[in-house]
Amino acid sequence: VAAIGLDHGHIFGMAHAVVSACAELVAYYPQEGGFAEVFGKAHPDARAAEDPRAILEDDGIQLVLCAAVNADRAGIGIRVMQHGKDFMSDKPGVTDHSQLEEVRRVQRETDRIYSICFSERFENAATVRTSQLVAEGAIGRVVQTVGLGPHRINAPSRPPWYFERARYGGILCDIASHQVDQFLHFTGAKNPRVVASRVANHAHPQWPELEDFGEMLLEGDGASGYVRVDWFTPDGLSSWGDGRLTLLGTDGFIEIRKNVDLAGREGGSHLFLVDGSETRHIDCSGVELPYGRQLLDDVVQRTETAMSQAHCFLACELALTAQAEAVRIPGSHGTAEPGARA
Repeated sequence: VAAIGLDHGHIFGMAHAVVSACAELVAYYPQEGGFAEVFGKAHPDARAAEDPRAILEDDGIQLVLCAAVNADRAGIGIRVMQHGKDFMSDKPGVTDHSQLEEVRRVQRETDRIYSICFSERFENAATVRTSQLVAEGAIGRVVQTVGLGPHRINAPSRPPWYFERARYGGILCDIASHQVDQFLHFTGAKNPRVVASRVANHAHPQWPELEDFGEMLLEGDGASGYVRVDWFTPDGLSSWGDGRLTLLGTDGFIEIRKNVDLAGREGGSHLFLVDGSETRHIDCSGVELPYGRQLLDDVVQRTETAMSQAHCFLACELALTAQAEAVRIPGSHGTAEPGARA
């Protein structure tokens, strides 16, 4: 395994997912820089490549990880697949429909894996355990998901590309891709659509291309989903964001508090289940996170156990459509006229 593009801190979780599943990280290329120095210290046995071709042309490397600038990920992934290797991208894996069309074409032609590490599902123990519970019928059929993805902006620590619309892709394309993935995963919707979507820049006029708030409404195969994402986590919270997912089922409901329990329990991955007989908090501390292991199995066996390619691309398509069709909330800052398409 190797890495190309170390511009987002998610690369550390991505590398951990595969290294902990017994992959060997042998090389990395920093692209624009980002976390290269820290990443090298975390993986001292991996070599720092001076050119991405040293990785792309190395026949011993089977999988390439990427957390480059959002808009650059698709192009890197295309080159990786054209060199006969599989690809794991940080989210979002694409930032516009033309990128998605090209990625789909190359993936189909090469038959390589183009996987996106939706960390809110794959790297959160409570979400993994909820997948098991839903599959077992613990709350019946899931008829609605409510996904909330608040973040702390930490502006001084972020490079300029975070505030450039063409490079980060927009808030619905970027952050909300997590919630779209979870809507598809938990409802099983195969024919979904975006009912409505809105974005705003409520409080950051100094960055006119930033969207600090976004929401969308989804539906598909009898289920619906609401998504809200934002950059308004206050400094008083102990976590970067009080991420939540609520699943409404025909026989009960589940709420996941991904990062913090406001009632006072330590840590993250808090799962609350309510059914016909009780309300309970489920300890997820011993739950295995299988994504890395499953993806490595898929690389070797040419299977789709971690995530189907169809699901991956459908999640991208929905998030991109929501972003493209989003209406800017009147009265907010930004580069579009109030009430116009964002």
